[in-house]
Parts: sequence; structure tokens; C-alpha cells
Amino acid sequence: MLSKRLLSKDHKVDIVALLLTALLTAVAGEFKFIPFYGESFRFSLGSITFFLLLLIRPSGSLPLTGFVTGLTVFLFRTAVDLATISTSFVESYLHHLPTFLYYIIFTFGFHIVRLDKYRAAPLLLGVWGALFEFAGNIVENLTRIWMLHNHSLVWSEWALIAGVAMMRSFFVVGLYSSIMLSEQKKRVQEMLGIGSDLYAESLYLQKSMNHIEQVTAASHDLYRKLKQNNLHALSVQALAIAQEIHEVKKDSQRILSGLSKITQDNSKDLFLLSDLLHFVVSSNEKYSELLKRKIEFRLEMSADFETNQHIPLLALLNNVTANAVESIQEAGRIDLKVSEAADHLCITIRDTGKGIPVEDVPIIFEVGYTTKFNEQGVAATGIGLSHVRQILQMLEGDIRIETPEKGTVFHIRIPIHMIQKRGD
Repeated sequence: MLSKRLLSKDHKVDIVALLLTALLTAVAGEFKFIPFYGESFRFSLGSITFFLLLLIRPSGSLPLTGFVTGLTVFLFRTAVDLATISTSFVESYLHHLPTFLYYIIFTFGFHIVRLDKYRAAPLLLGVWGALFEFAGNIVENLTRIWMLHNHSLVWSEWALIAGVAMMRSFFVVGLYSSIMLSEQKKRVQEMLGIGSDLYAESLYLQKSMNHIEQVTAASHDLYRKLKQNNLHALSVQALAIAQEIHEVKKDSQRILSGLSKITQDNSKDLFLLSDLLHFVVSSNEKYSELLKRKIEFRLEMSADFETNQHIPLLALLNNVTANAVESIQEAGRIDLKVSEAADHLCITIRDTGKGIPVEDVPIIFEVGYTTKFNEQGVAATGIGLSHVRQILQMLEGDIRIETPEKGTVFHIRIPIHMIQKRGD
């Protein structure tokens, strides 16, 4: 029953997409220009819209989509003619019926070559689109000439049909590729954000495991001492505690192994430092909007290179920048400046927030330090900046805090050789 309901739901979605494609194509087809005399031949936005919708919003069967769209365009244009100009139904019928053939041929062509195979190959997609549009236009116009006894197409008109088919096809493919690249960039940004969060959490888990190891050793040592003193009941209890802690450690190791695999797989990619900084700005702009704070971000870069340490860098920069966002009450500004100095990458993050008390500066990177409380008065975990320190230790970098009269300035220095991907 569940599979039937899901199938029915998918079927409804396909019908909605099909009807939307048909209607939008019919309406867009009324925006046109006529290169030749009369209306025996015209170019419209209909075919552009139709091709783009096929790529962006698949509506199921291509031949069915072509049939329904062709029929809709034919009926729509005939109705428009009858409502706006003095023409007979037969004349309008004969004039627009060949349009139906264009959409049938266009979609049947892509059905044969399998449209989905070429979504990631824009050059071939454009060539196929131009070919099928040219074929559809030729059949449409030859049929119209035969039905209305008009003049035959001359070579210049054939050439124009081919040129327009090529131009419109590659225009659509270029537009589609731009849309897909934009969507892909959003997905990459989301995945990088998730990866950096997982990386930061894996650092905290690693630190917790070190504590678990110490507690396990202490519990086992307590067991041995109790056993040596013939305190059998207490020694058994201490051993049980050590065993339970050991199980927690094994579970933590499995989780850490999974997290490490994810972050290591992501680290195989290369990203420009400028792209990472733009990701940081973009994600924290959204974070500030979520907190209903009006914050202006300014990014200044005089250094840029490829890095395969994008996950730790994102975790580092997002933590510091998010703290800057949270320190601003209603409105303010955050400046990020990136430069090189003495073989080090220097990153300065300055905010106009409430600042950090001078006496707290030495301890803000300790686990548990926080000045943030939720609406119920519960303190935050206080592990964000401790992650920052751990990441910098791994990258052999350092961080210095400046406390001006207003706001806070974080000065981060990282040896370039630790993060720059150099040619092999």
C-alpha cells in the first residue's frame, strides 16, 4: 500500500510538471519575432522555455511531454488568434497545427539519445539540442508550406533556421549550466560547513577519549589495589567500572573513525583560500540574519592560494567569526583581512561587539569558558574556542587577542607550508 501511495504521489508530481511545462511554453511562445514576410516563419521564446524546463524540471516521459506541450501550444495559439484577430477557425487551425510536430520531433529525438546522458556534457547537449530543433523547425515549416500552399524555403532561410537553432540551443545549455553551477556551489558550501563542524567535533571527541583512557587506567589501578587488600566486593565493582568505561572508549573510537574518514575524504579536494573566506562570510551572514542582527561583513585579501586543509581552516575561521557575530547585540561590523608575512598566512578578524574583559583573555581558550547564555539562562558549552586552539596547534599556528575600546580583534598566524598545496 505504501509503495502504491508513493507511486501515486510521484505520478501527480509528474503531471504537475508536465502541465506547467506545457502552459509556460505556450505563454512564452507568444513573445516572438518574425524574420520573414508574413507569419509563415517565426522565432519565439517558446522553444527556449521548453528546452530549459526539460532540463531543469523533468516531467517524466519525453514523448508524452512533447505531445501534451505541442497540443497545448496549438490550442493556445488558435484561441489567441480567434480572440484577437479576424481569422477563420480553419485558417488558424491550418497555420498552427504544424507547430505540434515541432515539439513531437524535438522530444522524440532526446528520447532516442537519452537526454539524461548529456546533462553533464554541455557541448554535446548543445549539439543535440540544435540538431533536434533544426529538424523540428524544418518539418514544421515544410508542413505549413504544404498545408497553406506557401512559397518554399530558400537556402538563406534554411541557413537562418540552422543558425537560430544553434544559437538558441547553446543559449539554453549555457543558462542551464549557470544555474547548475550555482546550485552545485551552494551544495559544496553546505557540505564544507558540515565537514568543518564534524572536524571540530572530532577534535573534541579525541580529547574526550584521552580523558576516558586516563579514567580507564585509574579505574584498573584502583581494582588492583583493592584486590591486593582483599577487598573483593569493592575490587569487583571497580573492575566493572573499568570495563564499562572501556566499552565507552571503544564506541567513541568507532565514532571517531567514521568522522575521521569523512573529513579525510573531503581533504583530498583543493580549494582556493579566497573561496573558503567567501564561504565563511556567506554562512555567517546567514547566521547573523538568523539571530536578527544587522551585521556588515568586509573581506580584504592580499594573499590567495590552493589548500587541501580546507576542513580545519573552515572549522577554525567559522568558530572565530561566529563568536564575533554573537558578540554583536543588534548591529555592527566584522572585518576579515588576509595577508602574507614572513612565510606565514596572517588572518585578522575584527568585530565591533561587546568585547572580552581583559582579565578573561588568558582563559578564553579553555574548555568550558563562555559568556553566552540562552533564554533560559543555561550556559553554552564553551568548546568552540578550545577547538580553535587545537586546530592551530595541529597547524603549528598561533592566535593573539587584542582588546581595543570597542570590540575584539583576533590575530591568527599559520605557517604557509602547513596549508598551501604545492605542485608535486
